[in-house]
Amino acid sequence: MKNSFLYPVDTCTRRVVDISGIWKFKVDKNNEGRAKGWKDGLVDTTLMAVPSSYNDIFTDKDIREHVGDVWYETEVFIPVEWKNFNVDIRFGSATHRAVVWVNGIEVVSHEGGYMPFSGRLNDVVKFGEKNKVVVVVNNELDYTTIPCGTIKTYEDGKKILFPFFDFFNYSGLHRQVKLVALPKESVYDITVKTDIKGKDGVIDYEIITTGNSDVIIDILDEDEKVVETGNGKKGSITINDVNLWKPGNAYLYTFNVKIVNGDTVIDDYPLPVGIRTVEVKENRILINGEPFYFKGFGKHEDCEYHGRGYNPVVNLRDFELLNWIGANSVRTAHYPYAEEFMQMADRKGLVVIDETPAVGMFDMLNNFIAAGTGAGKKTGFFDRKEVHTKTIVNHKDAIRELLLRDKNHPCVVMWCLANEPDTSQDASAPYFKQIFEYAKTLDIQNRPMTFTNFLMAPFGKCKVHEYADVILLNRYYGWYMQGGPELPYAKEIFKKELQGWASTGKPIIISEYGADTMSGVHKLPSVMWSEEYQQEYLNAQHEAFDSCDNVVGEQMWNFADFQTTEGIMRVNGNKKGAFTRTRQPKGAAYLLKERWNNIPDYNYKK
Repeated sequence: MKNSFLYPVDTCTRRVVDISGIWKFKVDKNNEGRAKGWKDGLVDTTLMAVPSSYNDIFTDKDIREHVGDVWYETEVFIPVEWKNFNVDIRFGSATHRAVVWVNGIEVVSHEGGYMPFSGRLNDVVKFGEKNKVVVVVNNELDYTTIPCGTIKTYEDGKKILFPFFDFFNYSGLHRQVKLVALPKESVYDITVKTDIKGKDGVIDYEIITTGNSDVIIDILDEDEKVVETGNGKKGSITINDVNLWKPGNAYLYTFNVKIVNGDTVIDDYPLPVGIRTVEVKENRILINGEPFYFKGFGKHEDCEYHGRGYNPVVNLRDFELLNWIGANSVRTAHYPYAEEFMQMADRKGLVVIDETPAVGMFDMLNNFIAAGTGAGKKTGFFDRKEVHTKTIVNHKDAIRELLLRDKNHPCVVMWCLANEPDTSQDASAPYFKQIFEYAKTLDIQNRPMTFTNFLMAPFGKCKVHEYADVILLNRYYGWYMQGGPELPYAKEIFKKELQGWASTGKPIIISEYGADTMSGVHKLPSVMWSEEYQQEYLNAQHEAFDSCDNVVGEQMWNFADFQTTEGIMRVNGNKKGAFTRTRQPKGAAYLLKERWNNIPDYNYKK
């Protein structure tokens, strides 16, 4: 079997050891390490924190901007008592691809920078001894990768990466690395679908194991009391007087699966489960049968020093700020976030629009500027043959892995299959027809599928929106176009376009809207980049949202300032955050807090 996407947990039958920490590190400046056998061990190394992005740790700009391979090495001790287990090494992610060797033998490779992967170690390790782990991580992008980009190679051989997206291409081992010891017969996968029948909750389930022994299930409440039981690898369990998982008021049961042989427990795996329903009905999105209004942000995994590396302190701080400001939802722009983020969202009752890494699927000069204005030199991303043969395969694989990893999270109420693709092109229609049809075969919960539309494909020109269950719009009227003194006119243009989208009869979420703002810059009267202008801009957008009955959500761009590629339109990164990169509020945060605390989660628009 391929690697399991179940999150590794310690139980009476399983062992998990986190081997993150300080590893050896080496930049492969000439991309020669694979040919020269670096897999057998590194020399002339420096030190690197795992998890982290390596880019912001060094003072050498060539390392920060390195394109190609970097190498990691560590030693791990495998206990003798693990001989009777299946022993895996599991990486939370490696951006954007990796190969792993243990004692010089390849154990796993993986394409895609945001998903976990693991390799079996039993045949390559020495039990009761230290074993050498070497990993090569590569950050190159092209038209066929997810996300997309291009590379320019200069005469001296130096490569410069130009990502087709407006955030820095942080690279490295971004999430924890763990050793996992599993019973020889183990729980491989669990799939749940929840429903509500009056006051009762229903869990339909399917369990895959690596053997043929019996399976029993205990459903535990939050007091760890067994409330229902079941048996067999497939079935349905009803919980009387159920406690529902609700936005802002989460309740999690434990779906505890045991493989047994008589009275002997062979494997034991606990899965947190929240019982709730999600559906689209006419121009509303219903959670537990009630019309929900999305309030929140697009985010990034981004902070100083760590880059995109997982940081539990920043993760917890972000959830505190989301609660403070009155947000009830986020979109995981523009890639799947760490599993620990999703787990916290489950616990906190934060609603998540879960997004694939399919960003940059348009091909133009100064692409992020064009994302807001529709200007730029178009060269036809979806007219390329390799996009319909190679890119689509990688895109589908990214969708498959995302749904396998996140399918059981109650916080996930919608799948976003791409961010700002050029859907003005005729050739985008057959591409996304396949993408949506494929994605819909994967989710037993039938959650809504969508993508984010941007201004290059306004109402009347988008070739793909018919496949989406919900319309997500990234719009910057008053910033990238009609900014400053034209803001009142931008608002009216926006209102008009919203009425066009409303004619589709589908619910609309404004998935991005924002204005770059330098914290501490004040101007009276306002000018663009001042905190006053950001607030005036937001007020104009909110008036437009409230004018359209189909708008059922607003997610400001961005939660916090974040790092981008260098450019004349960015002053040390994107400054559209309601919070600074160090998580302190701008004036706009107080405006949003007041608005969102006065908008109910349910039935905002009757």
